[in-house]
Amino acid sequence: MTPEENIKKLNIILPKAPDPVGSYVASKIVGNFIYISGQVSFDLEGVLTKGKIGKDLSLEQGQEAAKLCALNILAQLKKKCGSLDKVKGCVKLTGYVNSSDTFVDQPKIINGASNLISNIFGDNGKHTRAAVSVNSLPLGAAVEIDGIFEL
Repeated sequence: MTPEENIKKLNIILPKAPDPVGSYVASKIVGNFIYISGQVSFDLEGVLTKGKIGKDLSLEQGQEAAKLCALNILAQLKKKCGSLDKVKGCVKLTGYVNSSDTFVDQPKIINGASNLISNIFGDNGKHTRAAVSVNSLPLGAAVEIDGIFEL
């Protein structure tokens, strides 16, 4: 199945691709690759999941926040390319987790995004990755993820 068919099959509604809030672009194509700037965990209504994982939010809430980041990444891809079917697959995701000093399951949080990307792109969705703990994120977001995709 194509990525667009998988989106429909999974009953996924993509949010409106958020505009950048600083001096950068949301996406950039270089050669056969598209780079997506860090996307935070806004839902369809524009509500941001805020807080520290391991203190204010549970592991499951963090995974859901990561999934929202992935949906915003997909929205940026679709906005730039017109269709997700023009994207061959995911090369790399880098996830930043606003977590407490004692929280050590950052990879489990970013799995929320990785699983969604893999479900949309199939084998071409398998990617390299980093999951990093940070002390703070813009707007108090719980999670931020950026990505590199092949066209």
